[in-house]
Amino acid sequence: MSNETVAVIGFVTLFALMLLRVPVGMAMGLVGVTGFGYLTGFEPALKLVGQTTMRTVTDYSFGVIPMFLLMGAFVSASGISRELFRAGNTFVGHWKGGLGIATIGACGGFAAISGSSVATAATFSAVAYPEMRRYGYPQSFSTGVIAVGGTLGAMLPPSTVLAVYGIITQQDIGKLFIAGILPGLLAIVMHMITIWIIGVARPGFLPAGPKSSWSERLAAFRDVWSPLLLFVFVIGGLYGGFFIPTEAGAVGAVGAFLIGVARGKLSRDGILQSLLQATRTAAAVFTILIGAICFGYFLTITQTPQHITEFLTGLGIGPYGVLALILVMYLVLGCVMDAMAMVILTVPIVFPLITALGFDPIWFGIVIVMTVELGLISPPVGMNVFVIKSVIKDVSMSTVFKGVAPFVITDLIRLMILIAFPIIAIWLPMRMIG
Repeated sequence: MSNETVAVIGFVTLFALMLLRVPVGMAMGLVGVTGFGYLTGFEPALKLVGQTTMRTVTDYSFGVIPMFLLMGAFVSASGISRELFRAGNTFVGHWKGGLGIATIGACGGFAAISGSSVATAATFSAVAYPEMRRYGYPQSFSTGVIAVGGTLGAMLPPSTVLAVYGIITQQDIGKLFIAGILPGLLAIVMHMITIWIIGVARPGFLPAGPKSSWSERLAAFRDVWSPLLLFVFVIGGLYGGFFIPTEAGAVGAVGAFLIGVARGKLSRDGILQSLLQATRTAAAVFTILIGAICFGYFLTITQTPQHITEFLTGLGIGPYGVLALILVMYLVLGCVMDAMAMVILTVPIVFPLITALGFDPIWFGIVIVMTVELGLISPPVGMNVFVIKSVIKDVSMSTVFKGVAPFVITDLIRLMILIAFPIIAIWLPMRMIG
């Protein structure tokens, strides 16, 4: 069989395994090693497994993933999410839709120190949803805001998805983290504006809460200044060249631990649970990475990326036409695949094409993550929607999807803005020190 035929059989087998619920890392590893072994011999393929596994788990630069995961676990166990929501509520809760705006702001703050979309959605399903329902917010709007707020974890640093993209494409993870700041802030602002527009367009749909005094606002701010300062210190150190990403993650993990203990929010059980949670998540991510690297070797030997590049560039639709096709593919895949699996499966294929077309790889990473965000809230899968459904038992999937619809439109507009103005993503990385 030709290399092209083997590649096609490999992809068909991979998707069949995924439909059979085989974990994506194992499926990619199995197909990659088997295909590589068929083309080069199974002895080199087995050696490839051992070398790839050892290199991945011992590479110092890959340590950025477990360090930031541990930082997020300590922050989650410290109960900072509830304090962030309370602080936001004291400032804007008296506006129409103010609780929704406070939820978006709190999700952004929590995402910036946890790096996880799923954790953000799950946490605020328990924190913000009861408050919004207590003040008479519709169920669809309440769950929709939480689902969309959770997507901020994929964009704002320290984003696990961005870290994995950097590892796969060998791009500077620190620059990717910094590149996510302005698009992440743009997302927060546009989501808040969307809530305001809904409140204006439908009077009485979003009630206003009681107005807090300045003493209550200051008291709420005192509860959140330390973790926010930690985020500024870690990301500022990364931007200023004081830390490399792995060191920044270690500093963040230690800082989150010390803040939690000093404030009496981190018990012994909380510490143990945080360590266990970070270890489990890191093990899952590394399993996927090892499988993806093995699959990448298979793609390389079959020259799949080169064939796809030749085909798409030969269509005569120009660089932005090819980019549009790629983004449509991501939007479709996002409806049926997990975000991490989607990035790991497709980036080794499309990245050579993107660089050949002259697009900036840092900017493209942000575009990919922004597109992946839409997959987190799009039917029929919508990972964040499933998470909310698992926490809030009495809500239907259709109700949540109805609530996220206005924000999907907002995100599509934001994606077009980022494509039209790449400087939004690359301006800060261009000015990094070191």
